[in-house]
Formats: sequence, structure tokens, C-alpha cells
Amino acid sequence: MTRFFKMAALHLLVIVAFHLLIISEAKDSDFIYKEFTNPKRDTFVYGTFPKDFAWGVATASYQIEGAWDADGKGPSIWDTFTHNGRSYKKQNADVACDSYNKYEEDIAMMKKLGVSHYRFSLSWPRILPKGFANEVNREGIEYYKKLLDALHKANIEPMVTLYHWDLPQVLQDMGGWENEMMANYFAAYADLCFQAFGEQVKLWITFNEPTIFSLFGYELGTDAPGLPHNGYGAYRVGHTVIKAHAKAWHLYDQKYRKSQGGKISIVLHGNWFEPKNPDSEFDRAVAEKASYVELGWFANPIFGDGDYPAIMKDMIANNSRIQQLSTSRLPEFTEDDKRMIEGTFDFFGLNHYTTNLVAHKPTVSEHFASFFMEFNGEMSQDKESWPEPAGSPWLYPVPWGLRKLLNHIKKTYGDVPIYITENGFSEGEGPLNTKDTGRINYYKAYINEALKAYLIDSVNLKGYFAWSLMDNFEWRSGYSERFGLYHVDFEDPERPRTPRESAGVYSKIIKNNGFPVQAGTDHTEL
Repeated sequence: MTRFFKMAALHLLVIVAFHLLIISEAKDSDFIYKEFTNPKRDTFVYGTFPKDFAWGVATASYQIEGAWDADGKGPSIWDTFTHNGRSYKKQNADVACDSYNKYEEDIAMMKKLGVSHYRFSLSWPRILPKGFANEVNREGIEYYKKLLDALHKANIEPMVTLYHWDLPQVLQDMGGWENEMMANYFAAYADLCFQAFGEQVKLWITFNEPTIFSLFGYELGTDAPGLPHNGYGAYRVGHTVIKAHAKAWHLYDQKYRKSQGGKISIVLHGNWFEPKNPDSEFDRAVAEKASYVELGWFANPIFGDGDYPAIMKDMIANNSRIQQLSTSRLPEFTEDDKRMIEGTFDFFGLNHYTTNLVAHKPTVSEHFASFFMEFNGEMSQDKESWPEPAGSPWLYPVPWGLRKLLNHIKKTYGDVPIYITENGFSEGEGPLNTKDTGRINYYKAYINEALKAYLIDSVNLKGYFAWSLMDNFEWRSGYSERFGLYHVDFEDPERPRTPRESAGVYSKIIKNNGFPVQAGTDHTEL
């Protein structure tokens, strides 16, 4: 029997077993959350992921490394932002988890978890303190080479992000991502990284969550670099970032792929959007619009036809006319741009945390413009009937949203290989509590929804990365939100790490490659 027919038979067996299960009387142990007990949607399923499934943890350079000015590193926009006291309690990541000095301990933690992959990012200002490739900081290069060497000795495969929000401040002083020349500067930085580390890296990511750093950095101005350029800034940033990604992808494809044998793509943030009133035609329409625009802003040019989604172009053009503007606030790609951008991916990197409800509500004004008002919709979460939120007030556990989003990606962009590159649950400040039941339930439920998407829906899912290996500096929220499988004591100069119970649960899921059927056991025994 060919592999295709074996997989088809397996999927059929899983689907039959799943429907037989939901027909029978459901038990409490069939569900993770008492708030979600729809038998057809929420029933826990048993099965495993493919044998080559990537299990990992994820971090980012600014959030864990510390050593903010050590060994020739230049300042980043986040160094400037936090040193100006603009984060929670004026906290900063000058030391953070001190992973610049404790990376070997971090790798020992990964080995204990049993992960096959580690996703981390390179610090552009650590490698190029002045932003440009003509002045290379050799100490920065050597640090990442040591990290990569140690990972390979531990049999852990790196997934390396080139940009995770820590732009060199010198480049921000030149306009940052609103300056279209940044696409060329980024390509030169990427070229250096491919040359320096490419023999050891087979999975590359150009940008992490451009939607987030565009909106919060250049639209709202609540995060670095802190520029509230409402209605314009985020779109200009996104336009430059998409072209920068495409340039880096083509550079790798033409110059390095044949000799290095790696893959390269982008990581996008995606919430799921559900109509607040499913019976409302207007709510359904605005939820669909939000789903296609929030993800499609960057996904459609890269994974689609090289251009912004038609629904997004029409929406912003119409809103611009309402504001009596002569042209749309959304920049346009040239035909050459579209040809350069289209198809610049090897996989789809997805960061997903939660779901939003969307209700129709006219919000566009001729006097004010903002991405968050473009939809003519109001976003909320169901505080009455959903599980309690995490330590981050925006993060409500809604596991079925992940499965819907994965299917949306498959439906919209085809059978693209997908890595869930971030997914996790936070706790708030307070004394060490290793019994993190909220995080345990979150991981079990979300990973199980990913399993349903793979087994039942035939989504081409390649890997899952938990956010995060350990507590770290959560941007403007400082150390007030803790996402770690390992607790970090930021009051202790040694930054000791302590495993939470979720680390053991995640390790067991990795060892089992999912949730295999075992006689007499269920998920409550993990």
C-alpha cells in the first residue's frame, strides 16, 4: 500500500472513530474546559503527529539575552524605549534572562524537555552595531556560532529568526521601517547572516509578526519605537517589510539554497475572529473581513497573488474617500513588486494565542484614521462564558479557534506546510508557583486542536513551538506577564530557572508525539 493510501486510510479511521465517540454519551474527561463541551467541536481526540514532527520552544534575542551593551553590541529601539521609562514600572531587558551568558543552561533545559527544535532570533544590533554590513561585530558573530554549535551537539535543530523587533537604533534614526531603503539594508544584513550561519541553519525566518510591530510600534505608538502615526505609519512599515522579506527570500534562493539546503519563510500573527452574533449577517461579514485582513495583510502578497487582499484594498480606499483624501492610505505595489513578492515562502509560520468576537459597529470617521477602525467592527471576548483569561488580559483560552484558523489558512492559501511557531499561556506577577494548571490545560487543549486539524482535516502541519522556554521580558509589559515553562527569578542576579509542572506535561506530550491511545488512560493523567 502506498504512503498516500496508508495516510488516507488512517484519516478515515480517525474520522470514523471521532464521530462514533461524539455519538456516544460524552464524559467530563472528554473535555479540557468545562466552558467548552460541544461534542462535535470540543471532544478530546487521541492520536499522534507524523514521525518527523518538529517539537520546539521559542524565544527572542531582546527578550532573553541581556548583555545589552556587552562585547560591542549597539543599542536597539527597545533599549532606547525602555531606557526612556516607557515600559511597565520602567523595567528593561538590560539583563533579562542573561542568556548571553547562560545559553548552555538554556540548552540543558531544552534537552530535559526533549524538544527537537529551538526557535530563537539573532540580534541585528549585536551583529551590526551601526546597522550596516560594512561594520561587523565579530563578538556577536562568535556568540551565535557558539550557540549553534552547542545546539547541534545536543541534537537540537535551530529555527532562526532574522528580525524579532530589535532594530538598531541608528537605523530608526533614519526613519526605521517607514524608510523604503530599509528593504535593502535588511537584505544586506540577511546576506551576512546566511553566509555566517547558513551551514548550521536549515530553517530561516525573515520577520516575526510584522503585523504586531507595525501596529504597536508605528500606529498606536505603545511599543518601540513608540510612534503614533495613526492611519499611515503601519501601512508604510508593512509595505517596506514585505519587500524586505521578498528580497531576503530571493537572495537565499538564488545564492545559498543549493549549497546550504535550507528553507526560509516568514512568521505571521493570527487570531481567529468569530461573529459575536452568528445569526447577524453584519457580524458574520465583519468577522470574515477581519479574518482575511489581519492575516492576509502580509499573507496574501506572499502566499497569494503578490498583492494585498482585494477586500483590504477596497476597505481602506473607501475609508480614505470618507476622510476626503485624494488617494488611499494603503500604498500600492508595482507590477514588478508583485512578481518579486508572490511565492516567497517555503512554509507558513503561524503565531496564535486567542480568539476575538467581532460585532458590526460603524467606526470610520472623516476626522480620524486607524487600522483598528477600518473594519467598522468592535472586537471583544466573551468574559461570561469563556474560561478565565491568562495573566495577559487579552489572552482568553479558546482552543477551537486554532483549528478554525488552520483550516482558514489551508482553504485560502492551499496545502502549504505550516509550523505553529508560537503558542502559549501567561501568568501574572507573584511568588513562584510551579503548579501552573492554567498553562497545562491550555497546552493540552491547543495541541489537541492542532492534532484534530492534522488527523481529521488533513492540514499540512509540520511542527509546534511553545512560547516560551522560560519567563522573559514581555515588551511594554516588562516582567509582569510570565509565559515560561520555566520560571525565572528576575530579582536574583543569577537568574535561576525552575521548571513548572507544565514543563513535565509538555515533555510527555513530546515523548508521545501527541496523545496516543493507551488502554485505561486519558488526558487527565498527563
